[in-house]
Amino acid sequence: MVVSLPPKTMAAILSQSYLSSDSVSFSSSSSLSDRNFRLSFRFSDNSASSPVNLPSTRRPISVQASSAISSPPYSVDGKGKTEPRDFLHISDFDKATILKILDRAKEVKALIKSGDRSYLPFKGKTMAMIFAKPSMRTRVSFETGFFLLGGHALYLGPDDIQMGKREETRDVARVLSRYNDVIMARLFAHQDILDLAKYATVPVINGLTDYNHPCQIMADALTIIEHIGQLEGTKVVYVGDGNNIVHSWLLLASVIPFHFVCTCPKDFEPDQKTVEKARRAGISKIEITNDPKEAVRGADVVYSDVWASMGQKEEASYRRQVFQGFQVDKALMQLAGPKAYFMHCLPAERGVEVTDEVIEAPNSIVFPQAENRMHAQNAIMLHALGL
Repeated sequence: MVVSLPPKTMAAILSQSYLSSDSVSFSSSSSLSDRNFRLSFRFSDNSASSPVNLPSTRRPISVQASSAISSPPYSVDGKGKTEPRDFLHISDFDKATILKILDRAKEVKALIKSGDRSYLPFKGKTMAMIFAKPSMRTRVSFETGFFLLGGHALYLGPDDIQMGKREETRDVARVLSRYNDVIMARLFAHQDILDLAKYATVPVINGLTDYNHPCQIMADALTIIEHIGQLEGTKVVYVGDGNNIVHSWLLLASVIPFHFVCTCPKDFEPDQKTVEKARRAGISKIEITNDPKEAVRGADVVYSDVWASMGQKEEASYRRQVFQGFQVDKALMQLAGPKAYFMHCLPAERGVEVTDEVIEAPNSIVFPQAENRMHAQNAIMLHALGL
């Protein structure tokens, strides 16, 4: 028997998973504008009039989605355990998946920019946003993006949870999973995001850790593709501290082929194991150098970040001395060439790591880059939720 049901009715049935997977199957077809549902009942009894037997314990309804833009939100391992599609490191995905997410970002961005507000894939969904580290861009881009696509995001600041202090991470993960469809966390220790993902039963998005910042680099890749036409084969030169931004660039370079250079003062190089991982992949040309003037020659993109990140402000005066010569100024951009774009993940300390005239120059794409945080993250969440 096949019954066509509206989405709200289907959601209600799915939330009350009394029927066994032997009795029910669900399939859907979807587009950006609509979603149709079909619920098929298959009776194990020979009599078509027999009632459906309710098992003594709840078992999940078997769900199958068929759509050109959809894929199941969970993978199943050999033990039958379902794992959410977490977005923790770019290198967790292959090239095809990363490019698919970036293509989706362009598609949904165009829809939003057109003023069309009919595409609401997150309708009825909630996202918990954990902020151990405050951030304007991360909060506004995630919260606004989730809202524009129909969802509701909840901000949990540093004093709301105190994850790992007031309450264990594993408990936070399991509780929030029962309230929300997705969790985004912006944390200090990278182990905290790994623990959160380990115990959560919904997708976990890495909004930043001290080790990496994958959502930022996805936005950067989207921006480069929009302005240059492609990421593959470009030369991206990062000037400054070998920090979490650099680690994510290196992880992207282990998946997509391009020329990545990190130029930084001695003893401020990125994590050596991450550098080795990127080089072992044999995908991209990777260079770590202490000479910014040579590094930027022929660059398609010159990229900068603050010299002292959050949690390093007590080192700011010392770092300003050590990083002399690594400021991105007009002279350094001229060495890169007239076609080189300037990028910065923001917030910027104008007059420190970058001069005002560089960040305000016509070839600066800092603000389109900032906007693309929202669009890249929307695509990441759509992928994580299988929508």
